[in-house]
Amino acid sequence: WYFGTDAGPGGGGATATRTAGDPVVDLSESGAATASPPAPASPAPSTPAAKKPAATAKTHHPTKKATAPAAPQPSTSPSTPRPTRTALLGATPSDTVTQVVALVNKERAAAGCGPLTEDPQLEQAAQGHSDDMAARGFFDHTNPDGADPGQRITAAGYRWSTYGENIAQGQQTPEAVMDSWMNSPGHRANILNCSFKDIGVGVHRGTGGPWWTQDFGAKL
Repeated sequence: WYFGTDAGPGGGGATATRTAGDPVVDLSESGAATASPPAPASPAPSTPAAKKPAATAKTHHPTKKATAPAAPQPSTSPSTPRPTRTALLGATPSDTVTQVVALVNKERAAAGCGPLTEDPQLEQAAQGHSDDMAARGFFDHTNPDGADPGQRITAAGYRWSTYGENIAQGQQTPEAVMDSWMNSPGHRANILNCSFKDIGVGVHRGTGGPWWTQDFGAKL
């Protein structure tokens, strides 16, 4: 995961430690407009940027959680049946985003942090990054043009005082990607950062995906 400080929106200067692997992967990044450097990130149990086989839920203990879709249960009840895995996989992007945000706020509530508010500008930045990773075949916080999360969030119109980003690839449901992130110290730190007030989630489905992005922020 990545941790750094910037002098302002889109600023530079950061140190990075990343974990990556196949076939399910995720990364996190956070930055803030502060003069003092942040506390160093906790050492990852594996060599940064080292590719290793998946085993649990891509991060520090990566594994692709492949769960077979549950067959719909027949029902004669007039009430609406509970969504199955198949239904979740076919959920619209807005439904998927709503589920991810709800899971994030559930974890934050348990940790004593206030809920995050969905922000359309952060959502634009997150969705654009997920689409871009899928289209250009890369997996990183910095795109091939050199734009980092702070620059992309700024370009979407969000004036931030602090930001963070989590990305992941391959997890098939909101529950699976959140489980992966919550089992990685860097990603978990972003999700449970009480300084963040807003969130945007982007998901792109397709062969080799889905590609997930969470952008967090607090405005100036």
